Amino acid sequence: MAEREDTLVNRKELNPEASPQAAFGARLRRLREERGWTQDHVGALVGCTGRHISALETGRKSPTLPFSRRVDVALDTTNTADSFEREWRDIKHGNLLEGFPEYVGYEGRAAEIRLFECGVIPGPLQTCEYAQAMAASAVDRGVVTQEQADERVSFLIERQAALVRPLPPLVIAVLDESCIRRPVGGPAVMDAQLQRLIDFSAQPNTMLQIAPYSLGESRPLDRLVNLLTLQDRSVFAYVESQTQGQLDRELTSVLPLLRAYHQLQAVSLSQTASVDMIHQLRKGTP
Repeated sequence: MAEREDTLVNRKELNPEASPQAAFGARLRRLREERGWTQDHVGALVGCTGRHISALETGRKSPTLPFSRRVDVALDTTNTADSFEREWRDIKHGNLLEGFPEYVGYEGRAAEIRLFECGVIPGPLQTCEYAQAMAASAVDRGVVTQEQADERVSFLIERQAALVRPLPPLVIAVLDESCIRRPVGGPAVMDAQLQRLIDFSAQPNTMLQIAPYSLGESRPLDRLVNLLTLQDRSVFAYVESQTQGQLDRELTSVLPLLRAYHQLQAVSLSQTASVDMIHQLRKGTP
């Protein structure tokens, strides 16, 4: 019993500023104690021992995704801004932009997904080889370590897998022409990526459009914008700068982006014309 943290004698003071993992443990202890629950009681609720709860609270063990979700159910924090699942994603994917792991959590449950991207193919449409080439470039530039690059690719695979469901979401992707003309990973990788876009467009729950260079300054959007419609018809927006991502739920700022997205679709190429452009581009790819 010497390792248990329920007793005042052995109680270990926590420093939530030490790391994201320490913050997870400190918040777990705080919410547990606010309810007057023992570690054994929380363990019984989530299917583990009180000793395991102690190890998580003091940072001796790392949380897992299934554990985080069970704690959310026990503490009624599921799908909130303060959910333990969100905190777990911050721990696991700390090298990703702020707000992005939370966005991906909602994306995996969305009924409709609208994507706009400039310069690179958006994640849900990337081949593994394309994603690996992008990650390898970040390593070469010293932006991330090889381990972090591998985590990014693994996270992308998980993100794509979450969209494969019995009732898949409607996915609309509008790509700036630069996305298909910017070479990534060499001719073979790029050719396979272009074929992936063609295959994507042929699915019954998808739509692909190219925003051509000819739109010039009249293109309604000028940076990455992702829009999610959830099952309850609420709409979220996710935008990025070079250093920060932002998930927005406020209608006053989300609706203008949704309006601009619809305007973008209206002036972009049709799916048929977009696929024809990709086919023509592939003819020039060895």
